[in-house]
Amino acid sequence: MDDRYGTDVLAAGWRERNAKKVPRVPVERDMVLEVAGDGWCGAVTDVRGGHVELEDRLGRRRLFPLGPGFLLEGALVQLDPPVKAGTAAASAPRRTASGSYAVADARARVARPSRILVEGRHDAELVEKVWGDDLRVEGVVVEYLEGVDLLGELLDAEPPTAERRYGVLVDHLVPGSKEERVARSVAAGRHGPHTLIVGHPFVDVWQCVRPAALGIPAWPEVPRGQDWKTGVCRALGWPAQTQADKARAWQHILSRVSSFRDLEPALLGRVEELIDFVTA
Repeated sequence: MDDRYGTDVLAAGWRERNAKKVPRVPVERDMVLEVAGDGWCGAVTDVRGGHVELEDRLGRRRLFPLGPGFLLEGALVQLDPPVKAGTAAASAPRRTASGSYAVADARARVARPSRILVEGRHDAELVEKVWGDDLRVEGVVVEYLEGVDLLGELLDAEPPTAERRYGVLVDHLVPGSKEERVARSVAAGRHGPHTLIVGHPFVDVWQCVRPAALGIPAWPEVPRGQDWKTGVCRALGWPAQTQADKARAWQHILSRVSSFRDLEPALLGRVEELIDFVTA
């Protein structure tokens, strides 16, 4: 008779036979991991001396030993050293500019009724460059307002519902700002339940690009009352006479962005929050 409990519970190897198999995964740069023991979550920035370095959304970095105890997309894994060039690494899953796994052979999903709204063209182009692949898979369209002042008019013309949510990204969302007053007014009004307004603290979306990506130590300080973009261009020695000059400056800035690692954490978390909101 077949004994499903086995013949000798004290035989050598019984622990290994009953242990749950944890997949072994070669670590790779930009892989987003969570440390099971303490909840630290971050992207892989380096692997050295048998350790992996993880950077969280606030730019803080910590080292952890390779091996068991990590979560990858919610599943427990054991981290192995990186695969050397020319081996199976070529078949590893590709990652998008936002750090998520790319969906192989995915077609763009039919657009959802929900939308992400941003203030201007530059905001839309930056979101597209980093999150474009993810948004197409999710069927999320990004539209721009040409100013947060027009948000109320848009919401009145096409009111949000439980099936058509609006996620709104605004610049300079800080206490006492015009943007904060608009956000509080919308949240307290009839459109509030199906509208989420978030923002970053910077004067303009240009500042959401990390200075290091441009090879500068910091964004220039522009005196109050002076057009910010004009002041930045002049301080950096770029032409700033016409709108076309500022458009070329933005294209240069955008060209230095290749992934989420080139953006400030203050923007990264907010865009992810909006994607979650409009796809819920």
